[in-house]
Amino acid sequence: MGEFRDYFVCDSCHNKDFKAIYNFSLRFHKVNFSDDLIYDNLSEEKFQCTQCQKTYTKAEVQEGLAELKRRRKGGVSQGSLFSEM
Repeated sequence: MGEFRDYFVCDSCHNKDFKAIYNFSLRFHKVNFSDDLIYDNLSEEKFQCTQCQKTYTKAEVQEGLAELKRRRKGGVSQGSLFSEM
């Protein structure tokens, strides 16, 4: 069997190119034993379609790739979120 690739594609416009978008924040909260604020550094990674600008979370992309693997194992070559090239 030859080598092939399936791509996660945008479900709006079927584009396969995305750019990473990062958000950085601090989350502040109090704790019972102190009047001081405690903070957590948070970063969020999203992926934006380069054609229609729809965004996907990392979890959505990973789930889409897992679905692609399930479909390929089941003998289906294409799904609504995937493109064979």
